[in-house]
Amino acid sequence: MDFKLFKEMLKRILMVTFTAAVLACQASPKQQPVVEGIPNIKPAEQQSLVARELVSLIENYNYKKIKLNDSISSLIFDKYIKTLDPSKNYFHLADIKEFEKYRNTLDDDFRIGDLSAPFYIFNVYLKRYNEWVNYSLSQVKVKYDFTQNESYTYDREKMPWAASTVALNDIWKKRVKYELVNLQIAGTETDKNVETLTKRYTNLKSQVSKINNQDVFQSVMDAFTETIDPHTNYFNPSNAVAFNEDMARSFEGIGARLQLENEVLKIGEIIPGGPAFRSKLLSAGDRIIGVAQGNGEFEDIIGWRIENSVSKIKGPKGTKVRLKIIPSGQEMSAKPVIIELVREKIVLEDSSAQKEVKTIQSDGKTFKIGIIKVPAFYADFKAAKAGDPNYKSTTRDVKLLIDTLKNMDKVDAIVMDLRANGGGSLLEAISLTGLFIDKGPVVQVKDLRGDIEVSDDDIPGVAWDGPFGVMVDRLSASASEIFAGAIQDYGRGIILGTQTYGKGTVQSSIDLNSLVNGSILQRLAALVNKGASIKSVGDQPVLPQLGQINLTMAKFYRVNGSSTQHKGVIPDVVFPSVYPMDKIGEDTEPSALPWDVIMPSVFVPVNDLTAVKSNLVKLHEERMKSSLEYKMLKQEIVDMKAREKEVSVSLNMGKLKAERDSLEKKSLSRANELRALRGLEPVKKGDKVKKDETFDFMQEESLKVMADLMQMK
Repeated sequence: MDFKLFKEMLKRILMVTFTAAVLACQASPKQQPVVEGIPNIKPAEQQSLVARELVSLIENYNYKKIKLNDSISSLIFDKYIKTLDPSKNYFHLADIKEFEKYRNTLDDDFRIGDLSAPFYIFNVYLKRYNEWVNYSLSQVKVKYDFTQNESYTYDREKMPWAASTVALNDIWKKRVKYELVNLQIAGTETDKNVETLTKRYTNLKSQVSKINNQDVFQSVMDAFTETIDPHTNYFNPSNAVAFNEDMARSFEGIGARLQLENEVLKIGEIIPGGPAFRSKLLSAGDRIIGVAQGNGEFEDIIGWRIENSVSKIKGPKGTKVRLKIIPSGQEMSAKPVIIELVREKIVLEDSSAQKEVKTIQSDGKTFKIGIIKVPAFYADFKAAKAGDPNYKSTTRDVKLLIDTLKNMDKVDAIVMDLRANGGGSLLEAISLTGLFIDKGPVVQVKDLRGDIEVSDDDIPGVAWDGPFGVMVDRLSASASEIFAGAIQDYGRGIILGTQTYGKGTVQSSIDLNSLVNGSILQRLAALVNKGASIKSVGDQPVLPQLGQINLTMAKFYRVNGSSTQHKGVIPDVVFPSVYPMDKIGEDTEPSALPWDVIMPSVFVPVNDLTAVKSNLVKLHEERMKSSLEYKMLKQEIVDMKAREKEVSVSLNMGKLKAERDSLEKKSLSRANELRALRGLEPVKKGDKVKKDETFDFMQEESLKVMADLMQMK
C-alpha cells in the first residue's frame, strides 16, 4: 500500500474519531487504586490518546485485522504479568488473584484510553520489587554456611506462584546466598563481598526509583502489540529516537558511548573521528558530572537517568556543549575539568558493513576470498531526503567494499556474512540484491487487502559477477532473508549456515505526531494542561510527543512465491545451529502469522545450481566425517541443550566450585585441542586469546565450500 495514501486515509479517520477521543479524555476514568508505601506512577493524558489510536490502527490496518475482545485481553494480561515477573520472584499468589479481575477488561479499557489497571499492576510490582531488594539488603550480612547441601532455583517460570511472604523470603535469601557464593568462589574476602553486594542492591533500588510513566507505558504497549503479532511495536518518544538513529547508523553529538556506573555517567568508548576523539580531551573511564548548553549554566547530572543525561549531551551539529569531567582514575572529590566541544554528525562505522580478506588452500590451489560483514540493512533516510550526496546506507557501503575487493585486493570470490543480521530497510535489501543480479524482481509484498506488489531491481549491471556465497544463521531475519532468498532463487550464489529466523512480515514506521494534525495536537495540549498556559518556543506551542508505531501491514514473499514467514530460508549447505531452534525463531512465537505461498514472479535465474549444490553438500559432509572442529561443535551444542534444562544451582560452595572447575577444564581442553590442530601454542586458564587466534568454524568451513565451488567452476 502507498504509505502517503495510507497516511491521508488515517488522518481522515482520526479527524472523525477525535471528538469521541476528547470526550473520553474529559470523562472521569476509573479511579486508579492506590498502592501503599510508594508514590503511584500515573499515565499521562497523551498516553491515553496513544492507547486509543493504537487500538484503531491495529483493528483497521494491521495485517491480521484482528478485533480486540476478551480473549485478546486475556492474552495481553498473561503477557504483561510474565514480562514483569517472568521467574515469579516478586508477586505473591494473592497479588495474581487480585489482578484476575482485569483479565477480560483490558480490551475495553484500551479502547477508551483507560490505563488505570495496567498502571496499578505495575505499581504493585514496584512495591514488591522494593520489598525484596530491602529484604535482600537485610540478608547480605547474614553469616551463611556454604557447606550445606541446598540449592537455589533461579528459573521458576514453570513453577506455581509463591503462596506467602515466607515462601518468597526463602527464595530471596537463597538468591543472596548464591550471589555471595559466586563472589566467594572468585576469591575475594568476605567483607569485600558484603560491600560489593550491598552496593549492587542499593544501586538496583536507586535505578528502579527513576522509573517513570513512559517506562510503564512502554511495558504496557509492548504486551499489547506483541500479543497481536511479534513485530507490531510501539516506541515511546525516546525509544523512537534511538530506533531511528540505529536505522541511520548515525546521530548528532560528541561521539562517545556512555554508560551509567554507580549513579554517575561514564564514558565507555570514544568513537573514532568524532569531536571527542579529535579533541584528545576525553578518555574512556572519564566521568561526566555536569552539562551546559553553549555558554549557559551547568546542570548537575549525577543520579540522573542515562537517557536524560544523554539527551543533554547530544544535540544538533554545529552547537556547543560544555562538560564537567572527573578524569579516569581520580576521586570523585577531585576538582572537575571543564571542556567544550562542538557537536557533529557521528557515523557509526564499527556498526556498518566492513570487509576482510582470507586466503585458503584447496587441492594445491590458493584462493583469496573477500568477506563482507553486514550487521543490518540500514539507511539514513533523513539525510537522503535532505539531498545529502554522502548519506549512509548498506548498499552504498557494500558497493565501495566490493570495488576495493575487486580492484585492489583482487579476490577470487566474495562471501556476504549476514549472521545475526536482524534486518532493517526493505529498500536496502532490494538495492543490495541489485549489486549481484542484472535486473529483475527481488521480492513480492502482499498487503492487508490482498494486493500483491512486486519490487524490482531496475538498475542494469552488477557490482560483482564472480563466485558468491551468503552466510546466515538463526538470527538472520527479515531483510536478510529477502536478500538470501533472492540470491538462492536466482541461482546467483550459495547459501551457507542454518535455517534463518522466519520473519516475513512488513512493518511501516508511523510517526504518531505526523498522523494527528496541528490543530488537533493543540487541542490535545490544551486538554493535557487543563486550561493552563501551554509551553511554547517562539510562537509555536511545545506539544506532547506521542512516539512511533511500527505496524505490520504486509507479508514478504520470495520471487518463487514462497513466504519467508515462519520457515525462513533453508541454506544450501546446512551447518549445526549454535542457537536453540526451539527457543529462537518466528515459529516459536505464539502470535506469529503462518507460512503460505502465492504465485511466483516472472524472473530469469542466473544459474541452475542444483547439481553444484548437491556436490558441495557431499564434499562438505565428507569433510565433516574427519573434522575435529565439527565433532566438538556438535558436542558443545549437546552440552548447551543439557544446560538449558537446568533451573537450579547448588549452594554448596565446594560442589559448585568443582562443577565450574570441571566445565572450565573441559572448555580449556577443547580450545587447546583446536589450537594444536592449527599450530598454536596452548593457553592456560585466564590467558587472553588474541583476536587473530579466535576460531570461527562456520566461516572457515564456508570458505572451504567456496573453494570447492571455484574448483568445480
